[in-house]
Parts: sequence; structure tokens; C-alpha cells
Amino acid sequence: MNQIIEIRSYNLKSGTRANFRQMFVEESLPMLKRWGVDVVAFGPSPHDEDSYYLIRAYQDLADRQRSQDEFYGSDEWRQGPREPLIAMIDTYTSVVLEVDEATLQGLRRPV
Repeated sequence: MNQIIEIRSYNLKSGTRANFRQMFVEESLPMLKRWGVDVVAFGPSPHDEDSYYLIRAYQDLADRQRSQDEFYGSDEWRQGPREPLIAMIDTYTSVVLEVDEATLQGLRRPV
């Protein structure tokens, strides 16, 4: 059965990647786990000093929409790390792909 993955690519403000990573790992990642989000992989992009990525998996597009509406609409997110993280992001883009189980497992990194 195929699943949906979202690859989010962040272009961070110059010099903020270390702080972004620390805040993501210490605050956002545990929060995503509490909300049941399947984080496949994340980390700094090796092509420059100001990029970071996040890959999440969902059952389908409706699951993605529901999950993101709930998470990003939550008080925990809005009153938590949202503002400091957003302040470090210049731009971001998301790409959504349908993948088979083997591809999903090949992308998965220990979280």
C-alpha cells in the first residue's frame, strides 16, 4: 500500500541553522511525536549552511491535512516553539509524493 510523504525544505536565515536544529530536536520533534506525526527523517542539508529538511509520512492526503490542521492549530504549538522557529526561517517549500513501502523505509532515519 502506498503512502504519502511530505518533504519540507527550509531556507533558514544566515547563521541560524545550529539554533534551529537544537530547537527542532529538543522542542518540535518531541511535540510532533506526541501528536502522532510519523517523522521519517530530518536534518541539515549538505548542500549549504542555511538549509534544513523534514520528511513526514501520512496514510493519504486527507490524513496529511487533518494531522497538520490539528498540530499547527494546537495551543501547544502556537504557545510553544512556533514563533522562535518561524523567526529563523526565510522561506520553505513542501513537496508531496506518493511512495511505496520500500521507498519509505529507505528514507527512514532513526529519530
